[in-house]
Amino acid sequence: MRFDALQAKAREIGFDVCGVAKPEIDSRNQQRLDEFVAGEEFGSMAWMADPERLPRRRDPKVLWGDVQSVIVLGTNYGPAENPLALLDHSDRAMISVYAQNRDYHDLIKKRLKQLARWLVEQTGGAEQVKVFVDTAPVLEKPLAQAGGIGWQGKHTNVVSRDYGSWLFLGEVFTTLQFDDAPQKPEIDHCGSCRNCLDACPTNAFPEPYKLDARRCISYLTIEHDGVIPREFRRAIGNRIYGCDDCLSVCPWNKFSSRTEELAFIARAELTAPRLADFLAMDDDAFRAFFAGSPIKRIGRAKFLRNVLIAIGNDKNGGDASTIAQLHNLLADPSALIRASTVWAMAQLMDDAAFHEVRQHQLAAETDATVLAEWRDAV
Repeated sequence: MRFDALQAKAREIGFDVCGVAKPEIDSRNQQRLDEFVAGEEFGSMAWMADPERLPRRRDPKVLWGDVQSVIVLGTNYGPAENPLALLDHSDRAMISVYAQNRDYHDLIKKRLKQLARWLVEQTGGAEQVKVFVDTAPVLEKPLAQAGGIGWQGKHTNVVSRDYGSWLFLGEVFTTLQFDDAPQKPEIDHCGSCRNCLDACPTNAFPEPYKLDARRCISYLTIEHDGVIPREFRRAIGNRIYGCDDCLSVCPWNKFSSRTEELAFIARAELTAPRLADFLAMDDDAFRAFFAGSPIKRIGRAKFLRNVLIAIGNDKNGGDASTIAQLHNLLADPSALIRASTVWAMAQLMDDAAFHEVRQHQLAAETDATVLAEWRDAV
């Protein structure tokens, strides 16, 4: 199989970049993974330290012993506008660029399977393939660098000279070999720049190329299950799902372009929605509104938790209509929503009005987490 034929087919299917890497992870990235796990910087994502999965992540051949090549594919999802522009509009929700339309897993996996079928057909069924897109223990960023697609920047994400920080990745593991494929890993072009490190609102980067997920807003708003720790609530600002700050400030984005993929172009209603408009959503409305979106995965309770933190951070958010909606949420079945509502009300209401509500609610509240929020809000 010739590499140029593979590249041509990948582009025909819809991928923007294609490279081939050997099925191995270099020692530096193995060490980074081991340090990340040893320091428990994965937070509640315990699968990162799973003793069965960890060896597979460190070595693709443990994941699949027959693999000879890893085809790494990239798809541009560049935004039309700088996502950070919304930071100046505290009544509007910031949603990570990748989540403003369809769930990328679905489209990318479909295309990976299409490419895999083509590979099998081209070899008369003599070769085997497996496809992965962010849901298996694959250390895909080092593989992308080894395949020449980009390099793993100081923010730990892949940076491309052509697409900046805006690439979705997917992989096809295969028994095929591509002898004519360039064996030239992309070099690191970050230099002395530290824009991404300095831009992080919660100081989630203890050092370049190292992320403490427990402090990352993307982790806190998506993966973290409980109330958001108080030390991070102000820093979250109006970010209700994910965070693009470290990606957005990368100088290499000057070479990026808006995605042409319709599934990744932002839905109008998710580009700058009013925070208060989400407060009345019941579970059915949440599921309907976010059908096909990655946001649906976190569920209504966590989503509204994030919205309530953002509303509490809105310097102009204490209008009567919003306060009335917050009163209603104090009776929500979800303790997580009630607890987050307490914090939002404490930020927006004057002391006398808040303490009156507090006295009334303390008599009816039984959940320990919510009670703790009431006590801490005094």
